[in-house]
Amino acid sequence: MSETIGILIADDQAMIRAGLRLVIGTQPDLVVTGEAADGQAAVELARRLRPDVVLLDIAMPRLDGLAAARLILAEPDPPSVIMLTTYDTDENLDRALRAGVRGFLLKVSPPEQLFAAIRTAAGGEALLDPAVTRRVIEGYGRLPEETSVPGPDLTPREHDVLVLIARGLSNAEIAATLVISEATVSSHINRLLAKLGLRDRAQAVRYAYESGVVRPGDAGSVG
Repeated sequence: MSETIGILIADDQAMIRAGLRLVIGTQPDLVVTGEAADGQAAVELARRLRPDVVLLDIAMPRLDGLAAARLILAEPDPPSVIMLTTYDTDENLDRALRAGVRGFLLKVSPPEQLFAAIRTAAGGEALLDPAVTRRVIEGYGRLPEETSVPGPDLTPREHDVLVLIARGLSNAEIAATLVISEATVSSHINRLLAKLGLRDRAQAVRYAYESGVVRPGDAGSVG
């Protein structure tokens, strides 16, 4: 990753694009390299401009954000993709996570959450807006019990980290909860992802609920 993070904004609303550009421009390490008003243009610009991160609205003309994300992520050495959503337009959350997006953000998220998501995605990790994480949990709360599957043999500490990831905690918050360093948290996450055969943090949240490691209502136990 270069010193500055190049960002492509794709949203069919000009005011949203302008607002994102203005907010992102306050950060010295973030630069908007292009804008697209529809999904097809986003795919074409991503191929041409090679940004580090693409911010994609879900509901766009010509090609919606989910279809655009799939095409962008199918390219060699693709950028990280963050979906922009609202409470009313995130029914494709599960499919997008399966496609490999690096994050989901609500359009009402504070700028600090946006900056964190962009930097996290550019670093190859994933970040979900806490409110979106709750919707993932609610979705798995509607699944029947028989969807639970046994998992590999995680160490007790890896299990604790997985539980806290499923609760929506950041690495810093996990470190504070377990009284360990953030570097140690990162090491645990890398190992548990490798054991589980998962791509990133977002898929770990899905796995935790599908496997029964945690369940809606109790969020699992730590320690």
